[in-house]
Amino acid sequence: MSVTGIRYTVVGGLLNLLLTWPLWLSAQSPELVYISNVTATQSAGRTLTNVEDQTRATLDRLGEALREQGLSYSDVVASNVFLKDTRHFQGMNGVYRTYFEISPPTRATVQADLLEPDALIQISVVATGQPKEVITPEGLRSPELPYSWGIKVGSTLFISGATSRDPDTYQPVTGDMATQTQRIFGNIGFVLEEAGMSFGDLVSCRVFLDDPRGFAVMNQAYAESVSASDPPARATVRASLMNPVFSTEIQCVAESSSERKVVRAEGRARGRLPFSPGIDTGDRLYLAGVVGRGSNASEQTRAALDDIRSTLEAGSKGFGDVEDIWVYLADIRDRDVVQTILNETIGDDMPTPTIVGARLMGRSGVEIQMVIGNTP
Repeated sequence: MSVTGIRYTVVGGLLNLLLTWPLWLSAQSPELVYISNVTATQSAGRTLTNVEDQTRATLDRLGEALREQGLSYSDVVASNVFLKDTRHFQGMNGVYRTYFEISPPTRATVQADLLEPDALIQISVVATGQPKEVITPEGLRSPELPYSWGIKVGSTLFISGATSRDPDTYQPVTGDMATQTQRIFGNIGFVLEEAGMSFGDLVSCRVFLDDPRGFAVMNQAYAESVSASDPPARATVRASLMNPVFSTEIQCVAESSSERKVVRAEGRARGRLPFSPGIDTGDRLYLAGVVGRGSNASEQTRAALDDIRSTLEAGSKGFGDVEDIWVYLADIRDRDVVQTILNETIGDDMPTPTIVGARLMGRSGVEIQMVIGNTP
């Protein structure tokens, strides 16, 4: 599969990650365009020091990128917003909602270490020019924040990062990790049902935990909702959430497919945790986040990519089929090392990965998650 993209270099610091971190518009799929790592710390020669100004400039930059692909803000179906400080949430939302006033994209927002030291906000999105359907469940109160519960494009459903909220009032449902995880899946279930899907259609999830000590309890509650035989692929990292009463946020993608199957590397035993190494729907192969063993980021990245290669081979795929890449780093300073190895392994035409700093569940400092497209 050929991977196409457009590399942007913006003068004046609007995207001042010049060589190592170019903005790349990845148009590998006929339906989806991935735009990663959008930041803006300067505008018209002026340094932007507050989150409102940076959000506005970042979204302006995103608009330019969308227009280059013949798209607009209304074509964004999924957005991930990373903030350096949770206290910036209200200021970010005040600006963000003016760009997405009608049928806003699904969204997850967490605190993370960002690629650019002076950035207060970093955004990655998925967009499409294909027809879309906004999913508004009858049993789930419309969110008061600027996001939609779900957006369906063809057979693919993007679901907003869900937290533990009362479906009737939108108010937080507090409690322990099990209680909150169960409530989250109850709300995800409303979105799936409204879209004509079920938990068995979930293909990929990202779990953001405020406290990793709740990992085991979250897994127990998580396993109660997902399919036992072919649970979705998953990545789980530590990230502070926007409301301190929440212990976890879960963002998922679902796809209805009669061809659904688990992809597991040859000779690899089924794991104890409730996720699959890969879910192949016939249209895409969704991979779980993979960590690698090693004493440093270089060794861990190479080990993770070797593991991913084995899964790809089991699914008759290769690195040339990659549509989207996410990299979580326990130490954001390892970004250059990881990027170099990714380029060496996948090739210079690979889609630019979304890269954020987030603590992982184990001792590894690198976790890599991918979406693989079909070879034409």
